[in-house]
This record gives sequence, structure tokens and C-alpha cells, in this order.
Amino acid sequence: QVQLDESGGGMVQAGGSLRLSCAASGRTFSTYRMAWFRQAPGKAREFVAAISWTGYVTGYADSVKGRFTISRDNARNTVYLQMNSLKPEDTAVYYCAADDGPTYSSRDHEYAYWGQGTQVTVSS
Repeated sequence: QVQLDESGGGMVQAGGSLRLSCAASGRTFSTYRMAWFRQAPGKAREFVAAISWTGYVTGYADSVKGRFTISRDNARNTVYLQMNSLKPEDTAVYYCAADDGPTYSSRDHEYAYWGQGTQVTVSS
């Protein structure tokens, strides 16, 4: 079993930055692929970014490419999402997800473990 605990959400003005953290516990974090998803009110959950267990392979949704960066620190059992140049349309609950599959995936059904989410609100 893996427990995931997100933090770092909040309210920021458009153009600002936030860094989300996801602390993992329970199993061998360093062998797990990790991802961030988000869900805005009235919308389906969508993929944001993912990273392989090595950290060498990453992937991003087109809507965040060039603005968001996913990274991981296996020594701290933590994955991060650095979000720059935030836009009002980035407003959502952001979820951390983990799975022991290969490389990375943008498909939410391929992730077995999920955090509770952290709210990000970007004002115009």
C-alpha cells in the first residue's frame, strides 16, 4: 500500500508560481512511476504531468508544456510539480498518483494509488 499526501496548493494571481509536493510512504517509492492530474469544477479529471521511476523520462499535457515541471527526489520519497506562469484555467484540484508500472503513463486508470488532492486557484 502507498499513501500519498499532497501539499503546496493555494491561491495565486495569474502569472504567478506555485510548487506542489507529494510525499509518499508505505512502499518502495523509488520504483514507482508518478503523475499529477487535475480536476476543475464540472470537468473530467485530466492528465498534467508524469515521471518515470528513474526520473529520466517525463511527459506533459500540451496545456502545461513549457510552464510546468515535474521532478522527484527518491531520497525524500517526494515528487514535485513546479508551476510557473499560472493562468486562471489552471484552477483545479491537483492530485498526485503512483503506480509500479514501467516508464510513465498519462492514463489515470493505470495508476493504483491516489492522494486526496490540493486546491490551486489562479485569479485573473
